[in-house]
Amino acid sequence: MHKNPVEEEGYSKALALLHACVTADGFVASPSDHDNYRRIWARDGTIISLAALLSGDNELIKAARCTFETLAEWQGPHGEIPSNVDTAAERISYGGTTGRVDADLWFIIGCGEYWLATGDDEFLEHMLPAIEKVRFLLGAWEFNNRGLIYVPVTGDWADEYLHNGYVLYDQVLYLQAQRTLARIRAAAHDSLDHALIEKVSRLRHLIRTNYWFEDGKKTPDDAYHGVLYEKGRALAPSHGAGQHWMPFFSPGGYGYRFDALANVLVSLLDISDDTRCSKVDEYIAAEVVNEKLPLLPAFHPVIKPVDEDWKDLHVMFSYTFKNKPYEFHNGGLWPVVTGFYVADLVRRGRMSEANRYLQGIYHANALVMEGEAWGFPEFVHGKNLTPGGTRHQGWSAAAAVIGHHALKGQCVFRVNEEQG
Repeated sequence: MHKNPVEEEGYSKALALLHACVTADGFVASPSDHDNYRRIWARDGTIISLAALLSGDNELIKAARCTFETLAEWQGPHGEIPSNVDTAAERISYGGTTGRVDADLWFIIGCGEYWLATGDDEFLEHMLPAIEKVRFLLGAWEFNNRGLIYVPVTGDWADEYLHNGYVLYDQVLYLQAQRTLARIRAAAHDSLDHALIEKVSRLRHLIRTNYWFEDGKKTPDDAYHGVLYEKGRALAPSHGAGQHWMPFFSPGGYGYRFDALANVLVSLLDISDDTRCSKVDEYIAAEVVNEKLPLLPAFHPVIKPVDEDWKDLHVMFSYTFKNKPYEFHNGGLWPVVTGFYVADLVRRGRMSEANRYLQGIYHANALVMEGEAWGFPEFVHGKNLTPGGTRHQGWSAAAAVIGHHALKGQCVFRVNEEQG
């Protein structure tokens, strides 16, 4: 049987693009000369580094180390990790109208993953001061010292979307960052940090309790805010409650749209359980995924001009409005989100489905942009299935590499693998 030519080329083309993202200072988000993508980004750089570590390619692994060292070099005075850095022009961004909380979270996760993959103790010793400053800052961002970090609107990867408050995606990364810190501190001090281990356990419990509504049960004793929880649950039945994890809550109430990346990570990072994982899979299959091109959207359902949220979304941009219906975060389909879903499906033994989504990534990455095949688009239009955003996107290539190696039995996050 002949292999699909797209599949045959998909991995090698993705690896080649990762090499094209390599600079002396680490990985740029894209080699394309578009906006500020040709910079060292914390979020993109870490995700590309996860792929690099899976690849076993020495040049890419070295670039991963350089990425984290560059981010640490330009760390802010309070411990904040840059959202992105242009080292040549010495231009540092810690965010736009607000900071990017997930830059700090991905940085800790990435440093830990690099160290575990390479055994590079010298790197870890060099990075420890920067890591500890980030740890302190993240604790301050809990504000009320109750376990969850508060994320301002546009404060993470969905930087032109409407989510804010106690955002699930960031809490999941916060948990993984704390797990990574526990692993690092145990090695650095040759003993377990029991207080940190307890914090990890409590945060996992808070996520499981506060972001999934179950009918017919009393208010959990450890609901973050009992009245807010009950108000959120009362409105939830018409918004997918019991089918997927809620994306955020804030003093203004709960959000209800399906956050694909958060739902994938809550499973991949072993916070969910089999029952809830299956319900999310069913929801994705029935309500979310486009069968013609199996990729996950950033968020679902799409916000349209007739919707209540449209007015707020329409003014939520930095330079130009990107979130038209089925584009960008507003229902655009993202290879990078799908790459983590492939890894999660493999982890749960759903190999056939994982392979189907990996084929979706390959086909998306192969789309023609600016007259050239293998455009590696940032996202794909959720309805027309046309490529969108910046081309030659590094983390779209990383998605293919992550999916490829996941299907070969490799774990994306070694911290979880080693801790069992």
